[in-house]
Amino acid sequence: MGNVLESARWNTAPLYASMVAPELEADFSMGASMTDGFHEKYFGKVASLSAKQLKEALVEMERLQESLVKPQTFAYLLFAADSEDTANKKLSQRAMEFGNRMSQELLFFDLELIALDDARYRELIDDASLASYRHYLESLRRYKSHTLPEREERLIKEKSLTGVEAFTRLFDEISSSFRYDFELDGEKQEMTGEELLGLLHHPDSCVRERAFTTFLSKYEEQSIAFGAIFNNAALDHSQDLELRNYPDVMGPTHLANELAPEAVEGLMKVSENNYHLARHYFQLKARLLGLPKLKNTDIYAPALGSDRRYTFNKAKELVLEAYGLFSQDFREIIGSFFSEHRIDVLPRPGKSGGAFCMGISPSLPPFVLLNYTGNLRDVATLAHELGHGLHFVLSQRQSMLNYHSSFPLAETASVFGEMLLTRLLLQRESDPKFKISLLCAKIEDIIATTFRQVVLTRFEERFHLERKQGLLSTEDICSFWWEENARLYGDSVAMIEPYRWGWSYISHFIHSRFYCYSYTFAELLVLSLFNKYLKEGETFVPKYIHILESGGSRAPADTVRPAGINFNDPGFWQEGYDFLQGLVEELESYV
Repeated sequence: MGNVLESARWNTAPLYASMVAPELEADFSMGASMTDGFHEKYFGKVASLSAKQLKEALVEMERLQESLVKPQTFAYLLFAADSEDTANKKLSQRAMEFGNRMSQELLFFDLELIALDDARYRELIDDASLASYRHYLESLRRYKSHTLPEREERLIKEKSLTGVEAFTRLFDEISSSFRYDFELDGEKQEMTGEELLGLLHHPDSCVRERAFTTFLSKYEEQSIAFGAIFNNAALDHSQDLELRNYPDVMGPTHLANELAPEAVEGLMKVSENNYHLARHYFQLKARLLGLPKLKNTDIYAPALGSDRRYTFNKAKELVLEAYGLFSQDFREIIGSFFSEHRIDVLPRPGKSGGAFCMGISPSLPPFVLLNYTGNLRDVATLAHELGHGLHFVLSQRQSMLNYHSSFPLAETASVFGEMLLTRLLLQRESDPKFKISLLCAKIEDIIATTFRQVVLTRFEERFHLERKQGLLSTEDICSFWWEENARLYGDSVAMIEPYRWGWSYISHFIHSRFYCYSYTFAELLVLSLFNKYLKEGETFVPKYIHILESGGSRAPADTVRPAGINFNDPGFWQEGYDFLQGLVEELESYV
C-alpha cells in the first residue's frame, strides 16, 4: 500500500477529541440524567397521553437516543480499530454496560406503547399529528404477542451482559487476537486473518490453499471456545423464542424485517432451484484456470493469470468516478469520507476483521472500516461500504426513530454501488482478458451474496433446530456446515478438509442471527433496480434517491413500490437469477 497509507486511520475527533476528553465524560453523565428525567416524566403515563403529548414524547425520546448513541459509538469505533488496547477495552466495556442500563430504564416506553388497547392504539395511529411516526408505532405493535412484562424484560436485558453479549464480545476478542505465521515468496511473515483471506485471490493455487488452511486451522485450535460460544448463543436464542412465543427460529428476524415467512422461504427456494447456475460457472472457472475441477480455494482465483493490484488512491479514484457517473451529488457525499478521514483502511493486529460502515444518527457522520489489501475484491468492498455510507447520509433526512432502514433494504445502496463500479470497469476496459476477469469477479460476487448466503442461512437454521435437542459437539456443527455447502457445490467444487471449520469465523451467526438472507434479498432487489436504471437512465435517479432517503420510515415493500417493485410477484426473484444467467452466458462466449 505504500508508506503514505500507514496513517490512513479514521479520525474520530468529530465525536470526541480523545477518550479522556471532558465532553465524553459529560455526555455519559448527561445521558444518564436525561434518561432518569424521561423515566420520571413518562413512566406509567403513556396510555394517558394525547396524540400531541405522545408526539412530544417521541421527539424527546429521539433527542435522548441521539445523546446516548454518541459515546457508545465512539467507544465501539476505538475497540474495532484496536481491540488489544487495554484502555479501548475498558471504555468499550463501560459503554456496553452504560447502554444496557439506559436501555433498561427506557424499556417501559415501548412496552407501554405496545400494551395500548386496540381502540386507543387505532385512535393514536390515525391522528395526523403522528403521521411521521406511524410506521414506528406499527412496527412496535407487531411485537404485542411477543412482549413480556417490564420486570421480566429488564431482567433479560440486564442478564444479557453476562450472557449472550459476553459471548459475542469473547468471539470478537478471540478472533481479532489471532496472528498467523505464513511463508510467502520465500519470506516468513506474520499476518492478520484478513491478509490471509486476501490471498484467496493469489494466482498460485498452492498459496491459496495454504493460506485458507492456515486461517481455518487457528479456529480449529480454539474449537472448545468457539463450540461453547455458538452453543450458548443458540441456547439463548432458543430460550428467548420460548419465552416470547415465537413459532420458529427465524421468527424474530422475519418480524424485524417486516417480511412474511412465506416470502423468505420462497426467496430461499428460488435460490436453491438456481444452484445449477453456480455449478455451471464453477465448471467454466475450472476451464479458465486449466483445472479438471475447482477446489473451494480456487473460486476467487484471478482468471487468466490477471492479478492487477490497486493502490488505495486508485481505488478511491475509481469509486468516486463510478458514483459520480450516476449522480454528482453522490460523488460529493462519497468524497467527504475521504476528505474528512472517516475511513480506516489497512489491516493490522487487533483490528476487527472484514469491513463495515457505522451509521450513528441523523446528526453525526458515518464511519467506514476496511481491511484493504489491494485486490479487485477490495476495490469492490470500498464501493460497497461507501454505498452504506451514502445510504446513512441520505437517511439523515429522517428523524432518529426512522433513521435506520430494515435489514432487507440495508444492503441496497451497497450492492448498487458495486454494480456501478463493475459497469464503469467493463466500459473502460479494452483488454478482453481483463474483461473476463471483471465478469468473473461480478459473477462470483453475485454467487457469494445470493447462493452462499442461502447456504449460510440454511446452516444457521439447521444449527439452531438441532441445538434445541441438546448440546452440539463441534464435530456435529462441522458436519452440518459441510453438508449444507455440499448442496451448493455438488460435484463442481471439492472442499478442502479444513473448510469443515468455515462456520466458526462467520461473525453474523453471533452478532445478527439470520441476517444472511438479507444479502440475498438485497442482491436480487438491486439487480432489478439496476436493470431499471439501465432502461430508464436519468429518470430513474430520483426514484432511487427516494428509496435511500426513506431510511426506516416505511416498510420495505412500501419503500420500493414507487420504483415499480413488487415483492409478491412470483417471478420477481427469478429475474435476478436470469440476469446472472446472462452474465454467465456472456462469459462463456469468451471462453
